[in-house]
Amino acid sequence: MRFHEQVHAVYFDDLDAFQILHNARYLLMFERTIGSFWHRLGWGGVLDAQRNPDQFHVVRANTIEYLRAFHGTGELRCRVWVEKLGQSSLTFGMNILPMDEDVPHSKGTRTIVRVEPVTFRPLPWTASFREEIGPWLRRE
Repeated sequence: MRFHEQVHAVYFDDLDAFQILHNARYLLMFERTIGSFWHRLGWGGVLDAQRNPDQFHVVRANTIEYLRAFHGTGELRCRVWVEKLGQSSLTFGMNILPMDEDVPHSKGTRTIVRVEPVTFRPLPWTASFREEIGPWLRRE
């Protein structure tokens, strides 16, 4: 499976009262890693429907399962991949991992839907997007 991974620092203000990474921070790291993934594909900067009509999408759902606590400050990795590509939707898979092993602290998904920029009605992904995203799609 092809994936994109980003290292994130965990600071004191990311922790809860028990010195464990706060549950909301997992979603933030997931969000930042997906942003880094889009940037890797050349989707940085201002939205431009003429250059890239597939940039217009909205989040339909996020899921996160917390498997084991991340204690204290340090670094961790967030790994994302494309779990499923539908007609107008795309589901990312995600793992939050320690630096030294591939045993996740959490796992989750995010589903996005491509929309028309004015009406926000669902639209199918373009053929060029499907081709570009294809190598990132998890294979059974």
